[in-house]
Amino acid sequence: MAPTEDATTQGHAATGDEHGALKRNLTLYPWFKFAQNLTFWQAIWFLLFQNTLSAAQAILLYAIYDVATTVMEVPSGYMSDRLGRRRTLIAAAFFGALGAALVAVGSGFAVFALAQVCLGVSAAFSSGTDSALLYESLKVQGRAAEVEAQETRGWQAALIGLALSAITGGVLASYHLGWAFVAGAVAQVLALIIAWRFVEPLHERGSVGSAGLSGQWRHFRQAMGRPVLVWLFILSVLMYGFSHVPFIFGQPFIAQALEGLTWSPPIVSGTVSAMMMLVSVLASLVALKLRRRIGLSAILLLAFGIQIGLIGVLSLTDSALAIAVLLLRMVPNSFARPFIVARMQPLLDDAGRATYLSLQSFVGRLLLAGSLLFASARVQQDTVMVYADIQVTLGGYAIAGLVFLLALSALARWAKLEGGSKG
Repeated sequence: MAPTEDATTQGHAATGDEHGALKRNLTLYPWFKFAQNLTFWQAIWFLLFQNTLSAAQAILLYAIYDVATTVMEVPSGYMSDRLGRRRTLIAAAFFGALGAALVAVGSGFAVFALAQVCLGVSAAFSSGTDSALLYESLKVQGRAAEVEAQETRGWQAALIGLALSAITGGVLASYHLGWAFVAGAVAQVLALIIAWRFVEPLHERGSVGSAGLSGQWRHFRQAMGRPVLVWLFILSVLMYGFSHVPFIFGQPFIAQALEGLTWSPPIVSGTVSAMMMLVSVLASLVALKLRRRIGLSAILLLAFGIQIGLIGVLSLTDSALAIAVLLLRMVPNSFARPFIVARMQPLLDDAGRATYLSLQSFVGRLLLAGSLLFASARVQQDTVMVYADIQVTLGGYAIAGLVFLLALSALARWAKLEGGSKG
């Protein structure tokens, strides 16, 4: 059925059938996030690369992943705004399946690097597009006010997927490290099937289809004219990087802390990751109440502060007891991500929404990749990563994070985070 002019350009009117199709998006969205986050390799990827290559090459492979994602961030945002959310998410799942399969069946630095490129492309294509699909599906139905609750619902589904796949992947990897990547490839195929069933939000066919590169840049510049979006942009960039620091260095930290013990590092790492996600699910259950009680700026600064504190603790001790601190790694995301996205969405135009979010991810990944390249150059070559290297690296991140936290706290009032949707 052809859309009306108002529906195409404004995104406010839709027929009953179209409303039904968009409701299906809301039903499928948590399942897509669940399947997309069944990353069975999450707790063992460093161990696999380190066993096959070296610690320095393992860090470099993650840097390659981030560089690939960085290179594709802006093109993926343009693709999403130009060609649509559904097609972009289908492409994301396809490249995710391909990348996991390459690690499962391949060997050597070159094959692993190609796999990391595919996984990076997958992450870039999904970045921002999934949230844009959700918000626009709500907006067309006149339900935009539900975005915080719906984002939280999707985030909980993602965490559950991460938790289940972490412990399952750890068990699989205790038999053979490559099996975790086989299971991950199957999960990405499932995500592809779900993405295929999504329906493009009606108004995207008109407003997004006419957007060109100059138009995308104009939308971004207009967005960055708002203090609230500038502040949230900077916070999101920083929280992306600092969230991944314990993810990357947590695996060698666990291996070092368990040295001399009979416990299997893959199983322990998988168990820690699973418990980490479950703790974050519990945090997400109280996040909405906490946000209403202390306000948006306070909960976002609290989330960033937890990230910095966690890294600081790991830099101070190599005790096996410190592994428990890793359980808090995803709590800051539960306290921040749904509210950041919900605050941004009403301030962004449909024709430039994914481009803005992709540029945000672009900067975050670029800074993280640069810091990892810097760290890999200072790690002993052809050895496992020892705690002395971990301590120096994490100590540097913790000091830098504290400086950024103080700066953001000072600028919070300028940003007017608590303003209305037009703030």
